[in-house]
Amino acid sequence: MSQTDTYTQQAALQSEVSHLHEELQLRDQLVQQLSQELFRLVKGNTTFLPTPEVSDRNQSQMLALREELQGVEQQVTFYQEQISDRDGEIYHLRQTVQELTDRSRMLEQVVQELPQIYRQKFAERLVPVKEKLAQLQRENRQLHAELQSVSYRLAVKNRNTDGKLDLPSFPRLGSGRASLPSFGNA
Repeated sequence: MSQTDTYTQQAALQSEVSHLHEELQLRDQLVQQLSQELFRLVKGNTTFLPTPEVSDRNQSQMLALREELQGVEQQVTFYQEQISDRDGEIYHLRQTVQELTDRSRMLEQVVQELPQIYRQKFAERLVPVKEKLAQLQRENRQLHAELQSVSYRLAVKNRNTDGKLDLPSFPRLGSGRASLPSFGNA
């Protein structure tokens, strides 16, 4: 494209823009004139105003419509109050459901932890029992060892007495004969 072609195109575009601008101004003037004419027609025309007979008839209809409107407004107010009350109940119930859900979760967690808690408590209670058992077993071993030691010493002592048994002696009563107790006529 040469400079002449570019210049020709720019000139054509500028003439078209100026032509559109002139048309736009002409339309604005026409709209302004139509607006003024319409305003004059509406202002000067009294046929839109109601006549007195029509006005009385319309007033009775207006009163009936107002009464009906008041009735509808009262119903709307009543229903709005009911909706508000129900919204309050719903909010309260949702809070209650949330609290119960939280409590249920907490109880579920407690129930899941109970076996572990019982094992821990049982283990804690079992510690003193195990300690007592260990102590008794130590004492038992010690007493057993002492018993074996005493048995050994007795066996050694009995061997040293030349085969004589070391039996206890009972005192003899006057005649040299032991008397047996009597049980009467039994």
